[in-house]
Amino acid sequence: MSLFDNQPDQLLDHSRASSKSLSHAVAMAPLAERMRPRKLEELLGQEHLIGPGKPLRVQIDRDDTSSMIFWGPPGVGKTTLAKIIAESTKANFIEFSAVTSGIKEIKQVMADAAKAAELHSRTILFVDEIHRFNKAQQDAFLPYVERGTIRLIGATTENPSFEIISALLSRCRVYVLEPLAEGQIATLLQRAIEDRERGLGAQDLTADDEALEMIASYSSGDCRSAYNALEVAAQLATADGSKRITKATAKEAIQQRVLMYDKSGEEHYNLISALHKSVRNSDPDAALYWLGRMLAGGEDPLYLARRIVRMAVEDIGLAAPEALNLCLSAKETYDFLGSPEGELALAEAVVYLALAPKSNAVYTAFGAVKEDIEHTRQEPVPLHLRNAPTKLMKELGYAEGYKYAHDEEGKVAAMDCLPDSLKGRTWYHPTQEGRERQLAQRLEEIKKLRAAKRTHSSS
Repeated sequence: MSLFDNQPDQLLDHSRASSKSLSHAVAMAPLAERMRPRKLEELLGQEHLIGPGKPLRVQIDRDDTSSMIFWGPPGVGKTTLAKIIAESTKANFIEFSAVTSGIKEIKQVMADAAKAAELHSRTILFVDEIHRFNKAQQDAFLPYVERGTIRLIGATTENPSFEIISALLSRCRVYVLEPLAEGQIATLLQRAIEDRERGLGAQDLTADDEALEMIASYSSGDCRSAYNALEVAAQLATADGSKRITKATAKEAIQQRVLMYDKSGEEHYNLISALHKSVRNSDPDAALYWLGRMLAGGEDPLYLARRIVRMAVEDIGLAAPEALNLCLSAKETYDFLGSPEGELALAEAVVYLALAPKSNAVYTAFGAVKEDIEHTRQEPVPLHLRNAPTKLMKELGYAEGYKYAHDEEGKVAAMDCLPDSLKGRTWYHPTQEGRERQLAQRLEEIKKLRAAKRTHSSS
C-alpha cells in the first residue's frame, strides 16, 4: 500500500467520492456501504460530538490536525466520520486494517506519508480496529504522529485505556461514539428505501412503519446490521412479487437479534458488572435481565456460575450462609443438564441472591486482615498456641498456658490467640442482616464471657 503507486503528483485519495453516477463496482457494494454518509449533514446521531459547537465539530471546522481515536460499538459511524474528515480537509486518506496488516505495511505507509509531507501533501491514516495492533506495532506510529507526518484516526470497539499504549493515547483525542437510537435507524432505513441513486429506490419498494421499527429495534444500535437486514427484506419482498416489506418480512429477514457482546472485550465486563451490582442491590428483575443478556450473547454458563458463587461469598456472606451451597448446587445442576435446561438453575440462584439478606462483613474483614498482614511485622505464633510433640519443645515452653476450650465454661477460654502486637485487634464486624444478626449476638456473648474470665483471672 503506497502513496506513490501512481505518479508522484497523483496521490491516492480514497475519500473523494464523485458526485457523478456510481461505477458498477460501487453499485454492487452492500447497501450499508452505498448509503454511507458523505458529509456531516447526512450523518444522524452523535450530536454530542458533531452538533454545533461540540468538540469534534469544532475540530473539523477549524481543520485541527490533531490525531484522534473513535471508540464505540460496531455500526455507529467510526469509519464514516473518518472519511468525512478526510473529505473536509482535502487530505490523502489511507484506510488501514489492523486485522490484515503488520509492521512491514505500517513502516511502508509511514515512509510514503513522509515523502508526501515533503510535497506539502497531508495524509490521514485511518486504522480500523486499532486495538488489534500489539505494542510494537503501535509504537511504530509514535514518531510520525509526533512530527505531524500523519494524522492518525484510530477506530476501536474496545476501551482505549486498556488497548492503546499510553504514549500513543496521550497524543490523541478520544471521542466516544454512542449506539444510534431506534428512531434514527428507522429514518435511515426509510432514506435507503427512497434513495434512487444509492439505495433501493429503483426497486419501487414500500415498507410498513412497524417493519422498519422492528429492524431498527433488533439492530441494537448497529446501523450496518440494520441496512443488511433491510437488504435481505427487500430481496424477499421482490421475490414474492409484493414489493412491500411487512413486519412478517422483516422478521424473516432478521432471524436473530444483533447482541452487542464480546466475550473477551469490554462489553463482557460491563454486563457482568451490571449483573453483580443488580444482585447486590436486591433487584431480581434486573439481575435476570443481565443474566439473560449474557447467555444470549454466548457467554460460557460455567463462567457465570463461578461469578454467581463469588456473589454468594462476597455480598451475601453469613447473612444467608445457605446461599453458597445453593449456588454450588446450581453449578452442578448446569453440569448435569447443560443448556438450555441448566440455565434455569443459574436463574434461580441469581434471584435467590438478589432477594437474600446482604452482608459483606467477612469480605471486608478478610480484606482488612490481608492489608494488616502486608503492612505489619510477621509475628511468631505465641508459644501457648503451638503444639509440643517432643520433650525439647515442652522444655522451650511450647503449649505452656494453653487452655482447652471444651473444658472451659461456655466453651470459651480467657487466653489471647493473636500475637502480642495485635492483641485486641478486631476485623470482623457482623451486620444485623439475616442470619448474621444471630452471629452478632453470639459474638457479643463470647466477648462478655471472655472479659469476665479475664477479670476473674487477674483478681
